[in-house]
Amino acid sequence: MLNPLVSPLENPNDAELQKLITFYNETLGFCPNSIKTMFRRPEIAYAFINLNKAVMDNKGNVTSDLKRFIGFISSHQAGCRYCQAHTIRAAERYDAAQEKLENIWEFQTHPAFSEAERVALEFALKSSAIPNQVDDEIATKMRLHWTDDEIVEILGVVALFGFLNRWNDSMGTPIEEGANESGLIYLESKGWNAGKHAY
Repeated sequence: MLNPLVSPLENPNDAELQKLITFYNETLGFCPNSIKTMFRRPEIAYAFINLNKAVMDNKGNVTSDLKRFIGFISSHQAGCRYCQAHTIRAAERYDAAQEKLENIWEFQTHPAFSEAERVALEFALKSSAIPNQVDDEIATKMRLHWTDDEIVEILGVVALFGFLNRWNDSMGTPIEEGANESGLIYLESKGWNAGKHAY
């Protein structure tokens, strides 16, 4: 894309937008341009942030870093390079092991990932595919390693990123310096680049 479909808002005098910027400065180190675009209709931005908080809140064994890796695999399946960079950066900021960050592409075989994590990430891959590939085989594996409540958490992450993948790839959301930096560090060697999100 030559330009974003809709440009992010930049209004330092908007107190409500500044609150959102402060929130994301703590989680990512910057406020995503996707949020600044959603804020053209503030109710959408607030609804998304509330969903984001609910989905990413940890209630048990589905850890913060695993949730970010689930978001990464889901975004990789959808092809959204913006969200791939965001999720790998967030995994890094939520203390993911370096070995996992460097080998997320090989989650199915790399020893850094537990069997339960492999199953969750395989589920993310299958539930993000179009058409959907969730079948009895992956459902059985999920039930073996995760409780019903944890499965809801895991699918919540996939669904959240389904929204974000469509939003950011359709908008051509400009990638931020911090997200691009993490993408280059952890993903470039496997063919990642900012694609349509670089202007």
